[in-house]
Amino acid sequence: MNPEAPTVLRCAGRSVARYTTRPGLAADHSPRPYLHPVTTLSGRPVTETVPEDHPHHLGAGVAVPDVAGHNFWGGRTFVRDLGPVELDNHGVQRHDGFKLCDPDGFVEELSWTAGGERLLREHRTVAATALTDTAWALDLTFSLTNVSGRDLSIGSPATNGRPGAAYGGFFWRAPKEATAPLVFGADADGEEAVHGVRSDWVALAGEGWTLVFAGATPLTREDPWFVRAAEYPGVGSSLAHGERLTVADGETFVRRVVTVVADGRLDRDGAAALARKAVTS
Repeated sequence: MNPEAPTVLRCAGRSVARYTTRPGLAADHSPRPYLHPVTTLSGRPVTETVPEDHPHHLGAGVAVPDVAGHNFWGGRTFVRDLGPVELDNHGVQRHDGFKLCDPDGFVEELSWTAGGERLLREHRTVAATALTDTAWALDLTFSLTNVSGRDLSIGSPATNGRPGAAYGGFFWRAPKEATAPLVFGADADGEEAVHGVRSDWVALAGEGWTLVFAGATPLTREDPWFVRAAEYPGVGSSLAHGERLTVADGETFVRRVVTVVADGRLDRDGAAALARKAVTS
């Protein structure tokens, strides 16, 4: 897989993100397009890629650890009664092309392939919107269609026997700093209080930056949040939290997450206001 120059995303006249469509990564990273670096309007990076603690974490994007047994997340696969196991089961999200590519956003077509088979077709839309002089929003929608010719199911380490590890779907890896970021939601504080809970939004506040993640559709808001802060800073949605998500042959499912990217540390009221504005913009 040959790397190519990233696509630059701009907002309010500034470069705020780079999107890599064909990364030159080893197969066990589950190669896929990703956004990195994503920055605040002042230029502060708020994503991290290939960190030492989890080298398969790739900025902001879409990753799923179990699609019919294939790993589109990267790293080891959690196997019931065995734990994390290194398997030759990694898939690739292949960039098929842009249907639209403007300075403030793009529409992309992708193929999710594994074992020489195309399992899913994805239609991805990404857009940058200015909110205030110090905040903007990254709007990411992914629409996945089962094109395998048979029913598929999507799982997570949680559905495979590891409690609390229901990651898979939208995922954002933030930078690891000297101290863990603050975590809070609409009516809760702390990692334990917001992890695995359904909420309109959840926020990470680091050293001079705040990210507010908001589900922008009713179905997206039904997915509990996957939140990490103490071990590493990351937030994602959980497509398969309590049970596997069955996707019938030909069926399409859609999720949309809007992320507020703000300079400074927002309080709860400020985060809630910007989350509302971002979702309705």
